[in-house]
Amino acid sequence: MMMKPRYLAVAIGLILSSAAQGADLSSSAIEARFAAMEKRLQLAESRAAKAEDRATRAEQQVKQLETRTASNEQQTRQVAKTAETTRQQTADVAKRTETLASNAKSNSSNDNSGFKFSGYARSGVIMNDSGTSTESGPYVTPAGQTGGAVGRLGNENNTYVELNLEHNQTMASGATSRYKVMLADGQRSYNDWTGATSDLNIRQAFVELGSLPTFTGPWKDSTLWAGKRFDRDNFDIHWLDSDIIFLAGTGGGIYDVKWGDNLKSNFSLYGRNFDDLKDDNNDDTRIENYIVTANNYAGPFQWMLSGLRAKNNQDRENTGNRGTSTAADTGFHTMLAYHGDSFYGLREGTSKTALLYGHGLGAEVKALGSDGRLTDDAGTLRLATYGITPISKNWSIAPAVLAQQSKDRYVSGDNYKWLTFNTRLIQQITENFELAYEGSYQYMDLNPQGYSDYNKVKGGFYKLTFAPTFKVGDISDMLSRPEIRFFATYMDWSKELDSYSSADSFGTDGFTAGGQWNFGIQMETWF
Repeated sequence: MMMKPRYLAVAIGLILSSAAQGADLSSSAIEARFAAMEKRLQLAESRAAKAEDRATRAEQQVKQLETRTASNEQQTRQVAKTAETTRQQTADVAKRTETLASNAKSNSSNDNSGFKFSGYARSGVIMNDSGTSTESGPYVTPAGQTGGAVGRLGNENNTYVELNLEHNQTMASGATSRYKVMLADGQRSYNDWTGATSDLNIRQAFVELGSLPTFTGPWKDSTLWAGKRFDRDNFDIHWLDSDIIFLAGTGGGIYDVKWGDNLKSNFSLYGRNFDDLKDDNNDDTRIENYIVTANNYAGPFQWMLSGLRAKNNQDRENTGNRGTSTAADTGFHTMLAYHGDSFYGLREGTSKTALLYGHGLGAEVKALGSDGRLTDDAGTLRLATYGITPISKNWSIAPAVLAQQSKDRYVSGDNYKWLTFNTRLIQQITENFELAYEGSYQYMDLNPQGYSDYNKVKGGFYKLTFAPTFKVGDISDMLSRPEIRFFATYMDWSKELDSYSSADSFGTDGFTAGGQWNFGIQMETWF
């Protein structure tokens, strides 16, 4: 057999080595040794080949591993890129969610998109102890002519209805819109069909735009509005049916301009109309009154400031004992109010207090801008306060005070002073039945100086009402509705008050000082 050179060299080396050692080798021994050597060499060669094969496979595995590692690095980079994109998208979504949440919070009236229906109504029948019609109403006294309200419980004989329809939208940008229309009707007839005597009216029709994305800084969460409306932040004393402030008309403005965390302002322009006047040619001159208002809030405090202008209204004349007085064509009005979240800081409940002053056209401090006969010198100061608090498990109380003094109101030297105390008590009997009690006292000192043939009078009025009441809402909440109440009311007043005017309620046939009983049933609801 043919031996490879390296094997031959090894064999020769071994032979020579054996010879050098003096060994006597025969040819057969040498051949045997060569065979054994070749076998060992073949085994070594086989092991070397296998090792080389393993090395080749290992090298291939290393290359495959390197390929997979490179691929994994690329995938890792892609995953990291995707994760970054996802994080950015999540941040954008979170930002949009936060914006929408902020918009929803600052525009609570737009909480839900779509249509919304709300309303208010009261209606009932009232009679005197002879079973005939009687005089009544929160403004039944002579002081009522200048806003002197008394308790309304068991003292109302009209049907009054408000129906509100709204449509709210929230856009993809977060901007909101709100459209509202209010239909209202007042009626004193007990008939089922009263179209001929109806006072049906569209009292409100306006649009609001809120959370506009292009508004930044103090305007960011503000709300624009325009149309015919009641001001959003009017508030009242419900037990007297008397607004503390009532700003309304047709115009536009902006709500919730935020100067800081607890400081914001509302700005508005309202227009109202006074009675037309005859000019020198006996043509009607339309008198329009414009009211510019800034309503400012710092926490629970509110400061309201308004200016009024009615061109040509100074041509209006009022006649009194001292001659004529001309009406004002300008005026101003201001109010400082506190909206409490407790009962005057003494116990749980709520309370509101306001001090109002007006001059000229602003001297009608409650229904701002509604009276065109106020003189240039007219000045009115009014204090209003009320609170609601539970006094035990089954009793709640709501006291109120309303006082006003107005000088030179319609003619020079006139003076209208009055003060009303009112308290309503609620006694819970069952979860659907309560007993309501209301007491009112009003003192008045009125000196109209002959304006509209009114006479100077002074005296007091009081009213007591007992009203068993059924309701289905929270019986512990004095303002929860609906409710149906039966009532008995007794009222009396100073005899002198009967002579104030021949055109008011006091002194009319069957309604004179000496005591009056009224009985009836009434429902009231709002939602």
